[in-house]
Amino acid sequence: MKNLRFISAVAAACALFASQPVLAAELSFDTYGSAVITAGQGTVQESSAEVPGGGSETVHFYGPGGQNAGDSTTPNTVQNEQAPAPESEGSASSPVITAGEADSPGQVQQSLSDPAAGGEQGGTESPEGVPSGELFPADQGMAQAEAVSGEQATAASGRVVDPSRPMVALTFDDGPQPSVGNRIMDCLAQYGGKATFFMVGERVGSYAAEVQRMVAEGHEVANHSMNHKYFQKLGPAQIQAQVSQANDAIEAACGVRPKLMRLPGGNVNNTVKANVNMPMIQWNIDTLDWKTKNADKTVQAVLSKVKDGDIVLMHELYSQSGDAAVRMIPELVNRGFQLVTVSEMAAAKGKNLEPGKLYSSMP
Repeated sequence: MKNLRFISAVAAACALFASQPVLAAELSFDTYGSAVITAGQGTVQESSAEVPGGGSETVHFYGPGGQNAGDSTTPNTVQNEQAPAPESEGSASSPVITAGEADSPGQVQQSLSDPAAGGEQGGTESPEGVPSGELFPADQGMAQAEAVSGEQATAASGRVVDPSRPMVALTFDDGPQPSVGNRIMDCLAQYGGKATFFMVGERVGSYAAEVQRMVAEGHEVANHSMNHKYFQKLGPAQIQAQVSQANDAIEAACGVRPKLMRLPGGNVNNTVKANVNMPMIQWNIDTLDWKTKNADKTVQAVLSKVKDGDIVLMHELYSQSGDAAVRMIPELVNRGFQLVTVSEMAAAKGKNLEPGKLYSSMP
């Protein structure tokens, strides 16, 4: 009976490979006496072979293509499932097809009796400062975007900012925070807008995927200090460290070094001006979203007075701020505003942003 089952399985597999002339197959026997067929790399396909005793077993093999059949979520990737080990040396085990190299290193083993399934694997700011990264778990399903500079992304998309049309810069502080930032970016993508994200360096490493998405989609990544300390209370060396460490963290996460700085709380004195050594971006519309945590009030704070050249202050940490952003973005576009980054606005307005100077709007 065992021999008949073995012969039937081999015959079925041979028939399958015969129908795929581009595949090379090698028949051998494993330690437990099971048939092992080694095939080339490529697309998973299926066929059913009758086996003695009734029923059928599904054969998976790889042909040209490199994508797991039935799995549209992870192109160019073979989803792997390890064949179960036999219970004992003398027990009968299902024949195993061992595929050649897939997109990931190592061999891929598929059980004939248990087909692999597709799918995924799994002007003032808050006086309390910024919560640490552990309090805000990153989104699980988000794939990491390729890190390219904002200038490259803009050029690749053919994006043009028209200096003759009104524009506004939406800016978001205290992130990254994926549950809010990704919603904002989704909405901006729908309406062709870009934003500037002033990020706290100590949070960036925990949410690198979101930061990479910012860059890949043409948003501007910018510095909001390493630990959200108020600079007017610090000495020169401490100020310089807060700036440089945040720049280093952001660059390490996405490959782009920030060009702009926003001071925590907007607090500034002569010592701060002398030691930041970056253009310091303030704002002229303060939504107070951190204080009210009310989407209606945040939307009203912007739409009631927005005009060309405004820089709007919001915060990425709060879900209500995300709610407000996805409501105001389409309305701003409907009113004829271009939603631009701070650097895009400066270029369109002919402004040369200088280190050590503050900018709150660009009319």
